[in-house]
Amino acid sequence: MVFTVINNVMATGKTDVRKREVRVGIMLPLHDVDGDGRRMVEFYRGILLAVDDLKKEGISVDIHAWNVNIDADIRQTLLMEGADKCDLIFGPLYTKQVPQLAEFAKAYNIKVVIPFSISGDDVTKCQQIFQVYQSPEKLNEKTIQSFIGRFAGYHPIFIDCNDPDSKKGSFTQGLRQALEKKGITYNITNLNSPYENFVKAFTLDKPNVVVLNSARSPELTAAYKKLDELRLNNSAVKISMFGYTEWLMYERNNMAKFVQYDTYVPATFYLNVSAQNTRTLLQDYNRWFHAPMMEEYIPRFAITGYDQACFFIRGLHEYGENFDGSKSVKPSVQTPYRFERVGKKGGYQNQVFQFIHYNTNGAISIVNF
Repeated sequence: MVFTVINNVMATGKTDVRKREVRVGIMLPLHDVDGDGRRMVEFYRGILLAVDDLKKEGISVDIHAWNVNIDADIRQTLLMEGADKCDLIFGPLYTKQVPQLAEFAKAYNIKVVIPFSISGDDVTKCQQIFQVYQSPEKLNEKTIQSFIGRFAGYHPIFIDCNDPDSKKGSFTQGLRQALEKKGITYNITNLNSPYENFVKAFTLDKPNVVVLNSARSPELTAAYKKLDELRLNNSAVKISMFGYTEWLMYERNNMAKFVQYDTYVPATFYLNVSAQNTRTLLQDYNRWFHAPMMEEYIPRFAITGYDQACFFIRGLHEYGENFDGSKSVKPSVQTPYRFERVGKKGGYQNQVFQFIHYNTNGAISIVNF
């Protein structure tokens, strides 16, 4: 099946989206068969909450949803009534379905938001694609560069956590290489080292920044015990900790320690559960769907859907077809977005990256890069 590319927007039957309703399509696995379906239903529910709030702002939205599961031929979905009239499509979830949707988007000048991880490179070839996902390799690179800049003047200390299943070796190895290239000295110690050896890795001449080579909670707890003993015996030593995005899952139980050790966590999102807009959204979800929002995933899928819908629908309503995702119309609840074009002929990829900083005074701040 081949879709003919239409360069004249008027030929698609679309008028200026700034002067009418925004037509949105959802092409995701919307079912209760497995985890993929349940998570995407949660995401879709977040979109519905966003549409309701946008209507209160005077923004009209016409929304269509199709269940595109892992075995679906998305080309059949694209033939369904209303698909070619969309201004914006969220999906698909599966990489193998992206090329057909990209071809369709080119033909009908539809913006496509790929909300989650994929392994394809269609964003480099299709100007209509907005890819939210940033690969682990790119995030590692950003984290290392940002670490070097943020912790200039600190003494880095790497703690080996003896975690054979850790997937953080590429980050710690890359960071060590970057430090060596800059001529920055660092020390390495081990969670199992006797106290007298462990303490030798730290200095009093400058603040220390601690990096573990594991993101697991048990290893983090063990590291706290070692650092508490160090602090008890020498209150003059200055310590900051640099963590991993997974640590956001431990915030509820470790907030006091995060604050005590001036912790920085790299992430592309952050949910302040005590903020009024978050509490309102959680209450609205419960009221609409008669169940609490899933809490076991970070970022939360429903709020991800809410943020993405608000960002793109507001953008289309304000900027029309020229919206390129480079400007935020209104602050998000959980995930900010700032898109940049990929190459000269590609689509757009989210570039937001930040450190979540748990300050020793108890405040939580966001450091954007």
